[in-house]
Amino acid sequence: MSDDLDESVGFLYETLLKLRTKEDCEKFFADLCTYKEIDSMAQRLTAAKMLLAGDTYGEIIKKTDISSATLSKVSRCVKYGTGYKEILRR
Repeated sequence: MSDDLDESVGFLYETLLKLRTKEDCEKFFADLCTYKEIDSMAQRLTAAKMLLAGDTYGEIIKKTDISSATLSKVSRCVKYGTGYKEILRR
């Protein structure tokens, strides 16, 4: 990743940390992202939460309409990453 991109990503993370309420998040993400991008992020979070709860791939796909490829990526992150586990178990 280039230094400029690193700086931009850091700025994004710092900005996200300034969001204090659900309403702040709604306004910010409505301006920053398309509806589809927001929906995709929500879909992945829901899938991660369901995986952590022990739901099957079939149940998750049925409820979220997530693709099997995306669910596989989420599953790898749930198993081997730290982000989903740390945030969703709080």
